[in-house]
Amino acid sequence: MKVAFATQDLERVDAHFGWAKNIAIYDLQPDSYTFVEAIQFAGDLQEDGNEDKLQPKLEAIKDCAILYVAAIGGSGAARVVAQNIHPMKVPQPEKITDLIEKLQVVLRGSPPPWLRKVLSKSGERSFDFEEETENA
Repeated sequence: MKVAFATQDLERVDAHFGWAKNIAIYDLQPDSYTFVEAIQFAGDLQEDGNEDKLQPKLEAIKDCAILYVAAIGGSGAARVVAQNIHPMKVPQPEKITDLIEKLQVVLRGSPPPWLRKVLSKSGERSFDFEEETENA
C-alpha cells in the first residue's frame, strides 16, 4: 500500500497539506517499505483560500491509501477523503521512518476497521477475503 507524507524536509511529517513543499511517497508492507518518490511543489503555498494549490497535491497522492499531515484544512480533508485516502494528523513533527514503523506494527497485528477497509481498497486483501470474493 502506498502512503504519503506531507513534509518540508523529507525526513519528518512537519507540514500542513496545502503548505507542504514536498510529498514523500512510500510503498509499505507489514515487514518492509520502499521509498517511491518525493514530489516537490513551488509557488505561494501559504496562500489561504487558494484551492488551486491543492489540485497538484491531490494528483500526486491519488494512488495512496493514507496521507500523514501536521494539519489539513476542511476543504483539503474533504477532497482527500473523496479520493478514498485516509488523512492522519500527527500532533507534532515526527520522523517519517518512525511513523512507518508504527504503522507496520499495526499491520502485523489486528488493524482497526478503518485500516482493514483501506487495505481492502488498495488491493492488500487477506487470503480469507479473496476466498469470499471468489465464492461470491
